[in-house]
Amino acid sequence: MPLNKPPLHEVHRGAGADFTDFGGWEMPVKFDSIRSEHAAVRESVGIFDVSHMSEVVVTGPDAPEIMNRLTTNDVQTLDSGDAQYSCILDEEGVILDDTVVYRYPDGDGYLFVPNAGHGEQMAERWSQYAGEFGLSVTVENQTDSTGLIAVQGPDSVETVEAVTSDPVGELSQFSWRQTEIAAVECHVARTGYTGEDGYEIFFPASDSEAVWEAFEDIQPCGLGARDTLRLEAGLLLSGQDFDPEDEPRTPLEAGLGFVVDLSKGEFVGRKTLRDLGEAGVEERMVGIRIDERAIARHGYSILADGTEIGRVTSGTMSPSLNVPIALGYVETPFAETGTEIEVEVRGEPVEATVVDQRFLDSLESN
Repeated sequence: MPLNKPPLHEVHRGAGADFTDFGGWEMPVKFDSIRSEHAAVRESVGIFDVSHMSEVVVTGPDAPEIMNRLTTNDVQTLDSGDAQYSCILDEEGVILDDTVVYRYPDGDGYLFVPNAGHGEQMAERWSQYAGEFGLSVTVENQTDSTGLIAVQGPDSVETVEAVTSDPVGELSQFSWRQTEIAAVECHVARTGYTGEDGYEIFFPASDSEAVWEAFEDIQPCGLGARDTLRLEAGLLLSGQDFDPEDEPRTPLEAGLGFVVDLSKGEFVGRKTLRDLGEAGVEERMVGIRIDERAIARHGYSILADGTEIGRVTSGTMSPSLNVPIALGYVETPFAETGTEIEVEVRGEPVEATVVDQRFLDSLESN
């Protein structure tokens, strides 16, 4: 099938971007180099087109109940203009996707952001369950009509405030507001996927070029740098660090128990998570520092005394730390920070150590 193209595709092509297939979208993987784009975000500011992400809007009198039934966090705690990170599970507690749920600043409904290619699936899921539960809601997949960019880095506040009609520096983490950029009505959220301060900006897809060009002279960044940045921050990638088909995991295995609220009442997957919480999980997500100059790739075996104890899900050479890092699942007895392990790289065991997966914090201090 032909790939979807974001509204800014021709702008990116004109800027000399290299493209890749990601979740059914032809997206820029880099403009200059992954390393220089990565450094821009860590040291100053960079801008990403992330219009491949999905957007689903849920409104109606029972919107809070359907959101609570189908996500793991408690949306009832959200005031107008608040947001929260959450997971979407199947009936067995397996993660179908992770998402950020935003309550609109006027309090009228929710926007949630599934990953690329999941918008229609999730909109159908919400509508199906609303019918089964007898709930009065309206569910709209607005992916095609919504543009999304991310401005990330330590200089992001002044960068975004220079072009918005209202102040955004006062926004707390995981909150958003309505404002204008280049006379375009936008929602600006203090959220991101890089481990840096920053914003994600939602607007009509038809106005994408006007909003993008408001941020002139800022380093454009592709999905390559987005991946190295998120991995250094220990953030998981849907379809790679968890996947209902190839890597089925519960939030408790994936280290996402902090977005599970068992006290809020019934939700899809709750019983499994309650039982797992009591019994304990057999494998856990960990951070891994490779102690030699070798890169651990997705699917590589993790070993202890020559025996496989798990597999790598993500790995790279950290541009900020200049050491190879990885995420992976290991048997729970080996998940303690400081445990010495090995990763099989091209058939050879390479020495490695279990570390806190927030690599920037755990490794920069050493």
